[in-house]
Amino acid sequence: MTFADRLSSLCFRWVHQSNLVYNTCWEDPRLDRQALNIKPTDTIAMITSAGCNALDYALLGPRRIVCVDVNPRQNALLELKIAGIHKLDFDAFFALFGHGRHPDAEAIYHDVLRRQLPPRSRQYWDRKIAFFSGAEPRPSFYFHGTSGVLAWGINKYIDRIAKVRPAIENLLNARSLDEQQALYAPLHDRFWKGFLRWAMGRDLTLSLLGVPRPQRHQIDRTYPGGVSKFIEDRIETVFTKIPLADNYFWRVYLTGEYSASCCPEYLKRENFERLKAGQVDSIRTVNGALLHFLENYGGRINRYVLLDHMDWLSTFHQPILQRQWEALLERAAPEARILWRSGGLTVDFIDPLEVSVNRKRRRLGDLLTYRRDLADSLHAQDRVHTYGSFHIADINAA
Repeated sequence: MTFADRLSSLCFRWVHQSNLVYNTCWEDPRLDRQALNIKPTDTIAMITSAGCNALDYALLGPRRIVCVDVNPRQNALLELKIAGIHKLDFDAFFALFGHGRHPDAEAIYHDVLRRQLPPRSRQYWDRKIAFFSGAEPRPSFYFHGTSGVLAWGINKYIDRIAKVRPAIENLLNARSLDEQQALYAPLHDRFWKGFLRWAMGRDLTLSLLGVPRPQRHQIDRTYPGGVSKFIEDRIETVFTKIPLADNYFWRVYLTGEYSASCCPEYLKRENFERLKAGQVDSIRTVNGALLHFLENYGGRINRYVLLDHMDWLSTFHQPILQRQWEALLERAAPEARILWRSGGLTVDFIDPLEVSVNRKRRRLGDLLTYRRDLADSLHAQDRVHTYGSFHIADINAA
């Protein structure tokens, strides 16, 4: 490992071990719904992130969703949402998690929500509930946490340096792809100034977004122009080739809030009521590494959502990645399906792994059946569009 790798790794670990990183999920659950085909008998194991997608899956009525995260602050956020679903009416809940602020946030927390939380989450929100107060200079929850700080900085750049706020608002409210393309063309050069391109290529910037250096290297190796050009091109695709009317991922970071018509499924009134009526009760949270959870879980799992964490493990912790796959295969139910994402345009570190299954050494790629056509088709529709690749694999009988 080079000095630059060690320095980047320390920075990334500090960001993740000391902070809430994701204040909203940055993976499109519309893809996951089609890829997973969730049924009432399913047990899903997933990495928590901000919990938005666990609530989305819960609306499909699976038997159980286990949300695992090595960063307990991520589970604390999901647990706060679950407490709000149980105890608040829709308007108060939407103010907190839709608009990202409520004038009585601290009173609501102390009087209603706090007692619903486990001790570790209570300890975190005792210190951080002011994230929802609406106070300047960051008047939205979605401008807090490390990804939120970056979003806040981008908004300041939009308002004070590029001075393109009206153009951004018009773009978000465009009613067709033709209108989006016409609005984005003159915006591109005003927005993509040299400083922004430079900042998007820095490890610290990417760490705030939860992107480790290995993921950057994967993009640098495979994408002409490297990671900053990759980001620039992906944003252009989002704004010119994918309808923005329901793209709540970009709306929340460009405005600090969702709208009633452009928000995650759990923030729609009818879905909130369904979750409150009992569908949210399928969710469980586990603090710790995915490997530790898998080694200690007593049941069978037939749906896995692994996000992009294997990019990090593949570079610095390959033995852990190998053991994780062995535990995953051991816990997998028949016809289990796995989803993961990667910053790389291709993934070359999964199939060659040697894993022990039923006391035999096997090449991992021989135990997986990829659904490449489905994955490629869904990836093209991704409203976030910042991952290099999307993968769907079924586990073969070992």
